[in-house]
Amino acid sequence: MDPAAFPEEVTEQKKVRIVGSELVDNYTVYIIEVTVGDHQWTIKHRYSDFHDLHEKLTAEKKIDKNLLPPKKMIGKNSKSLVEKRQKELEVYLQTLLVRFPLAAPKVLSCFLHFHLYEINGITAALAEDLFHKGEQLLVVGEVFLLRPLQLYAITQQLKLAKPTCANGDAKADLGHILDFTCRLKYLKIPGAKGVVGTSNIQEHLLPFDLSVFKSLLQIEISHCDSKQIVGLPFLRLTVATMSIHYSAVSMKDILVPEAAEFAQWEAEGVASDCPVTAIIPTWKTLTTLDMSHNQISCIDESVKLIPKVEFLDLSYNELSLVENLQHLYNLIHLDLSYNKLTVLEGVHTKLGNIKTLNLAGNQLESLSGLNKLYSLVNLDLSNNKLSQFEEIRNIGTLPCLEKLSLTNNPLSIIPDYRTKVLAQFWDRASEVCLDGTATTEKELDTVEVLKAIQKAKEAKDRMANSEKKICEDSRLSAGGSHSPSSSLAAPPCSSPLSHTASSSQGNHK
Repeated sequence: MDPAAFPEEVTEQKKVRIVGSELVDNYTVYIIEVTVGDHQWTIKHRYSDFHDLHEKLTAEKKIDKNLLPPKKMIGKNSKSLVEKRQKELEVYLQTLLVRFPLAAPKVLSCFLHFHLYEINGITAALAEDLFHKGEQLLVVGEVFLLRPLQLYAITQQLKLAKPTCANGDAKADLGHILDFTCRLKYLKIPGAKGVVGTSNIQEHLLPFDLSVFKSLLQIEISHCDSKQIVGLPFLRLTVATMSIHYSAVSMKDILVPEAAEFAQWEAEGVASDCPVTAIIPTWKTLTTLDMSHNQISCIDESVKLIPKVEFLDLSYNELSLVENLQHLYNLIHLDLSYNKLTVLEGVHTKLGNIKTLNLAGNQLESLSGLNKLYSLVNLDLSNNKLSQFEEIRNIGTLPCLEKLSLTNNPLSIIPDYRTKVLAQFWDRASEVCLDGTATTEKELDTVEVLKAIQKAKEAKDRMANSEKKICEDSRLSAGGSHSPSSSLAAPPCSSPLSHTASSSQGNHK
């Protein structure tokens, strides 16, 4: 791990103050403010909590029994006693922190909520938990949840020049965590906006390093600033499924975070006509990538690094173009729903063997560009701006299309909408499931009528076009074989019947 990856901890100095008190159910509760470096939080304890803490510390750590101010039964809630005891209890806590400068005993750590907010306490609690349950969790193979604050604590601990078991408890050794992370296969990192608990810690801004995970097959990250995530390239050899939500503004930040270091880079195995400063390894095993619910505005060239991806979800982003997906030769399922797409021209050149395509929730008025997606089986076009049935012709000849959704488009409120859509599929109408409902026999009968009407109309149009062409050819022919004066006198176009009639009249004379 690169020690320069994160800024050094500003200070490990611990401070504690009792900043006030309040009466709760006839008991005085003291409000304690704890500060460790830049992090600060508050906790509340009654005197009896202090007494229990002291009993355990005197038994386990041989603390002076007289260090804690004694109980007062008479007038225990009087203002003067509370103010006096507040100062005494503050001195008591400060003395304990001086007594244990590196790592607080477990009982004190829990009392001051170090296990929730302070890096030593967080890692000690996690290490002990994994000491008891880690092996079982790995065998079961369930998804393990680690918060960004816990990962931040592990990262910071590994940087500090001190033993991996600072509090002397073998169960709390950092080694239990590292052994677990080396073998873990399924990880979820759920961040959160805002502060954590009663602290000033903003979890989504905490930096953490993922290089301690050597065997991950699946990872899900949410509500973390992608700029704070270090070590993603270390996952390229093992991860098969990756989900990133509410964390990224570009695909490049996740797929090739090291790109910023190089003026010109190229993916491993891709030929380049331009000189490059770096060859970036591909994601060797990644087949599923879910980057929905982010702020991604373009599908950039970083997709060259994920050639094995079969499932790609970019829904709920800010995409306006479909681009660069021609590099994903194995792509089968694509979700571009709820973006800002308006046109699909040439999309077939980007999506070779696509089977499932979700375009719901965009701003599409035309389906031009979908007519050559010959492998397409499922297509969702709901919640767009399609108003013309003629647009359905662009997908009506797709040989494999089975499921189509057009709900919440302007054309879906037109009378006989279903049969008019199904009629565009001609002989395949019975094979198409429209809006989640199978085609009925009654609808098929109506479709046959519409098809007959359509065929008659097309035949009539062809005849009209043919006659028009004959007229135009005759006019051109007449114009080429007569003088201007004779062409003016001749009729523009004579039918065979009129020629026959005039000939017979001539013979009669």
